[in-house]
Amino acid sequence: MTAQSLNAAAERLSRAERLMAQKAYEPAHALCMEVLAADPQAAGAWFLLGVLAADHDNPGKAAELFGRAAALDLDDPRAPAHLARCLIALNRRDDALTQAQIAEARGPADALTLDTLGVVFSRAGLHGRAIGHFEAAFAREPGQASFAYNLAASRQFSGDFAGAEAAYAQALALEPTLHRAWSSRVQLRRQTAERNFLPELEAQFAAAGGSAEARLHLGHALAKTHEDLGHYETALDWLIRAKSAKGREVGYDPRADAELFAAARATCPVAAGPGRGETSDRPIFVVGLPRTGTTLVDRILSSHPEVTSAGELTNFGLILKRMSGSPGAFVLDETTLEAAGELDLRRAGQAYLQSVGPLVAGEGRFVDKMPLNFVYAGLIHRALPQARIICLRRHPMDACLSNFRQLFATGFSYYDYAYDLAHTAAYYAGFDRLIAHWRAVLPADRFTEVAYEDLVADQEGETRRLLAFCGLDFDARCLAFHENAAPVATASSVQVRSPIYASSVGRWRRYGPGLAPLRQGLEAAGVRVEDAA
Repeated sequence: MTAQSLNAAAERLSRAERLMAQKAYEPAHALCMEVLAADPQAAGAWFLLGVLAADHDNPGKAAELFGRAAALDLDDPRAPAHLARCLIALNRRDDALTQAQIAEARGPADALTLDTLGVVFSRAGLHGRAIGHFEAAFAREPGQASFAYNLAASRQFSGDFAGAEAAYAQALALEPTLHRAWSSRVQLRRQTAERNFLPELEAQFAAAGGSAEARLHLGHALAKTHEDLGHYETALDWLIRAKSAKGREVGYDPRADAELFAAARATCPVAAGPGRGETSDRPIFVVGLPRTGTTLVDRILSSHPEVTSAGELTNFGLILKRMSGSPGAFVLDETTLEAAGELDLRRAGQAYLQSVGPLVAGEGRFVDKMPLNFVYAGLIHRALPQARIICLRRHPMDACLSNFRQLFATGFSYYDYAYDLAHTAAYYAGFDRLIAHWRAVLPADRFTEVAYEDLVADQEGETRRLLAFCGLDFDARCLAFHENAAPVATASSVQVRSPIYASSVGRWRRYGPGLAPLRQGLEAAGVRVEDAA
């Protein structure tokens, strides 16, 4: 191309980039296509088309476009960085990390690319590697609230709560309506009568109007504040207000999860024999409802010198999804479970171990703490018959309340039950029946349950029992799990930095008559409520 043509193409791409920033996608797309008509090798045009596809929630198409841009321009770090983010969204972790490393090698200097790399490494569970990119991004653009927020979250996962508090404060100073920062900031420490954000939060909630997402985050922050102040019934009122609009928006149908649990039971309908799966005993699966102690048990076990925490992995479900070729975007669904029962599950077990290899050095034991793996327990045993599965249990009212109190990531439909107390009760009842089935059909030396209340009441005794179940010698370091410095990227990132405490046991009793729909739903489903204090 002539110098004049190159200049014209560069000017068009510059205009297209400005239009994209203004969400003027159609004219931006037209400019990119003009450039490609003249020069199909124009990497910048392919890159902007990738941005357009990503902005329209099409990570598959965006990955294809970013891949073309990255191959055409071997110097620009932007394309491989954004490609890596798309691949993470597509659950292709290893490919994502490869592209992120390519982007790193190209020397990224702009804030957006650095922040993008931080997001990739964070979502891959490499929080120590992510934080440096977030630091660099915010240093280059200290006026960008989203960069401050990502930095704050990374510091929180790494246990730097003072640094996280400072970064959340910076994010809110830049963008006072950043509702995600409000909900995260309030979780960092106990709110007091002397130090809280009630006036700001109430004003923000009133101004949120019809934004269900903003009301969800702000209402959760208000509920947490009132809980800390001892105003439990007021806290429950705020939770119900926070969740109602989002619940209507998602339109949860309890029958879908009832069908899912039925399909799960069918994957292992009768008592399981030795099986012909992969014989490695390395994996320890910690499963159960969220917010019932799964992170606590993960930290206890991974404080043992022979055990590593691999984090919350979706690997097992993803392997079943890919091997089964089941249709649909969801990894965990009835169709995939039905197809998975006919797979070569030994091969699935081998693929799982291979996929986890880059996360856990050596040949020692490791913990996979994905709570929703309770659905796959029968398939896990058939694929990995020497693996241990530990299921957390908790008093049904406390378990349901802890789920209702939790602000789950709204991008996942798996937790849509938690917007409504009656729906949460129905989900718990289905979970309870499924675990009773696993108890009946899985070998007692491979599947066990631990009650959160028992762990709180007798930490050493239950720790010894769990270690023995896993075939591990007792190690006193497991009792000092709160001294474990490894990152924690779950809702328990603050709690597990402290020793075990009993204040969460029987928490439901403080919330008054507002929990009546929850109790009624549990009892109607045959779940006993009064057994525990």
